[in-house]
Parts: sequence; C-alpha cells; structure tokens
Amino acid sequence: MSRFSTLHATSPVTLYHDGHCPFCRVEVAWLAKHRHQERVALVDIQRRDFNAADIGRRFDDMMGLLHVKDSQGNWYIGMDASRALYAVLGYRWLVWLSCLPGLRGVMDAGYRFFARRRVRLGRWWEKRHANK
Repeated sequence: MSRFSTLHATSPVTLYHDGHCPFCRVEVAWLAKHRHQERVALVDIQRRDFNAADIGRRFDDMMGLLHVKDSQGNWYIGMDASRALYAVLGYRWLVWLSCLPGLRGVMDAGYRFFARRRVRLGRWWEKRHANK
C-alpha cells in the first residue's frame, strides 16, 4: 500500500466506532451534522446487535484501533482510517499533508499513543467537563 493510498478511499465509507468512547461520540455527532454526512455510514461496535465476526474482524482489534471500510471493500485501520474518512469528506489536502514523510510517522505514532489511552483519557475528560 502506498503512503497516499488513503486518498483513494471511495465513498460511502463505513466508520466502525466505539459508542462508549467520549471522544468517539463527539466525532460521530460532528459527522452526523457534516455537509457530506451521506458519504459516511456510522456503526457503533458496542451495540448488542453488532458482531465483528460478521464482517471478518475481531472485536478486540476493532476496540484497539479505528476501522473504516470503503465502498470498494478496502479496509483502513488506525490513523489510515482517519485519513480515509477525511479524504471522502473533502479534506484531501489535509490527508495529503499527513502522508508526507516525517509528518506521517509522527501522526501515526500520536494516534497509537492516543488509542492506547483513550479510555482513561475519556474518563478524565468526562469528569473534567462534568465539573464545569
């Protein structure tokens, strides 16, 4: 896969998100109001009727990293899932920028750092906002 392959994601894409994650809920609310919302189908992997095996995935893997599937059946995982999502929403210049050498590595590492800590950070964030 080339470093710019996420620019070729085709809409509509399906975004598999954790409905229990406060950060995911904020992003999903923004996506639901986006001017190109029809380009993204949202699937909460925490719903009772969701079964990761039905789409050939493992639930634990999907909880660890964001997953996006485009209309051609291509999977994008982790930071590449964010890139594919933003490409179909019309932010291709940001995606292209995030794919440049150096910046790509920093953003990928930052995503992995955040993904591993998102539950703990989400709890802290919710407490902080509940006290305001």
